Amino acid sequence: MNFLVTGGAGFIGSAVCRHLCANPAYRVTNLDKLTYAGNLASLRPIENAHNYRFEQADICDERAVLEILRRDDIDIVMNLAAESHVDRSIDGPGTFIETNIVGTYRILNAALDYWRGLPAERKSGFRFHHVSTDEVFGDLPFDGGMFVEETPYAPSSPYSASKAASDHLVRAWHETYGLPVVLSNCSNNYGPYHFPEKLIPLVILNALDEKPLPVYGAGANVRDWLFVEDHACALELVATKGRPGESYNVGGNSERTNLGVVEAICDLLDARRPRAGGTSYRGLITFVTDRPGHDRRYAIDASKIARDLGWAPRENFDSGLARTVDWYLDNKWWWGPIREQRYNGERLGQGPIENSPTQNSPVGNSLIENRTDESSKVAT
Repeated sequence: MNFLVTGGAGFIGSAVCRHLCANPAYRVTNLDKLTYAGNLASLRPIENAHNYRFEQADICDERAVLEILRRDDIDIVMNLAAESHVDRSIDGPGTFIETNIVGTYRILNAALDYWRGLPAERKSGFRFHHVSTDEVFGDLPFDGGMFVEETPYAPSSPYSASKAASDHLVRAWHETYGLPVVLSNCSNNYGPYHFPEKLIPLVILNALDEKPLPVYGAGANVRDWLFVEDHACALELVATKGRPGESYNVGGNSERTNLGVVEAICDLLDARRPRAGGTSYRGLITFVTDRPGHDRRYAIDASKIARDLGWAPRENFDSGLARTVDWYLDNKWWWGPIREQRYNGERLGQGPIENSPTQNSPVGNSLIENRTDESSKVAT
């Protein structure tokens, strides 16, 4: 079975590539544009694997995508290419519109052209799997409720609005043109190889550098946390076993306040890398002005994917966070160059930046990463 993973050098995309390549029956083509959050170092464990190949390309380049689909005889497209960081969408929404909406439109066109040309026996087995986020549903009250697959969309940020639009396009290509699609919407991911603009890696690395640990508002916002390797397993099941036209919510059943997450990281670091003088890393916690339009709470009901596809997360939040902290302590080779050359922890998401390169970039400069955040955010 031949997979095309778009955004495969990003956080979730690279986890998907590593997971799929462990199966010798799969062949994986990774398509990524390699902009700021795309990092081939995240693919080092599989870069020489016999069943893995990297292709630098842009999902907005419809012709290039179609050529790759045909050349590599693709059976399943897993579309993780997306701008994913809410704070960056507040500062410059234009790139999110270009990549997440226009890019999805372009890759859908390429997939439809390719699918229509397949022989009948392969046509029925083809899948276009679009990976999305729980943020398209808006937010939940603190006192209860969970997102289900039928929850109405109510996005709050430019990021979530762009992802909502892309989800609607994918469903329309299924209903109008018959393209066999499946969708998934996930909660906040965390784990190894996570770009350090996001909450958990930012806090870990700021703590190691003795820098303030920023928490938006009072830190009361709640997120459901999903270990990225568990998510990769779920995505494989959705792509290979999901029913065309269906969507599946993927969550970790691990709700935590943002402040609780930061405090848990501090406690793990206190035990593993004590500060000079014996004081706790909690002393570095700094409350900062809240993000505009900050959703109160996300919570995923993942009973459908458990019932229909037999998936359940292996990691709980405590075990997954411990694995994550240990990975960052042991792998400065990966994150050190990022902190030095790409992103050193500065505050993002304070409002549109007039005439910024992000807002005015042409479609051809759009970014390929991952989320679902198709990932987590600085102080989500």
